[in-house]
Amino acid sequence: MAEISQQASQVLEKALALSTRDRGALIDRLIESLDDGPAEEGVEEAWAAEIKRRVDEIRTGKARLIPAEEVRRRATARLRNAPR
Repeated sequence: MAEISQQASQVLEKALALSTRDRGALIDRLIESLDDGPAEEGVEEAWAAEIKRRVDEIRTGKARLIPAEEVRRRATARLRNAPR
């Protein structure tokens, strides 16, 4: 884990004492504060294009949807059979 300043450590200690809901909201705000750089340019457009592509694949039948219960069952089986 990266080292943080004493001030950041104090903020973290107080943040960890918050409710789950408040911690989640705080995380969202902190992440939003990181999203201002030039690396983010074009991301929204790329995601919009990806979403359109996926929706088109579903509508045309190219993509096969798997019910959540089936996904959960398969994932659980894989985890049970994974080497430890």
